[in-house]
Amino acid sequence: MTYVRACGLSELEEDTPKRVELDGTPVSVVRTEGEVFAVNDICSHANVSLSEGEVDDCHIECWLHGSRFDLRSGKPDSLPATRPVPVYPVKIEGDDVLVSLTQES
Repeated sequence: MTYVRACGLSELEEDTPKRVELDGTPVSVVRTEGEVFAVNDICSHANVSLSEGEVDDCHIECWLHGSRFDLRSGKPDSLPATRPVPVYPVKIEGDDVLVSLTQES
C-alpha cells in the first residue's frame, strides 16, 4: 500500500475537516475523538465538498442537504444520501498525516 503525505498533524484542528487533493482525488482529513480519518471529500448524494460541513460524534455532515457519513466506514446514517463515500487508510509518522488512496474494505 502506498501512502502519500496529506498534511501535517499540527495543521488539523479538532472536529474541523481539511480538504486536500491527492493525485487528483479530493480528500477530507478529519481529526476527531483522538483519531485521524480520511474520506473522499465529495458527497455521494449531491456532489459537494464534505469538508465544508461539520463534524460531530465521528460523523461528517454534508452542508447542503444534511446527510451524515460515518468517518470510520463512510456509510451514510441519514437521508438523502444512500451510498457510502470511500474511506482511506491513514497513518501518522511524526507530524505527517499519510493517506493511501487504496480504499479500506
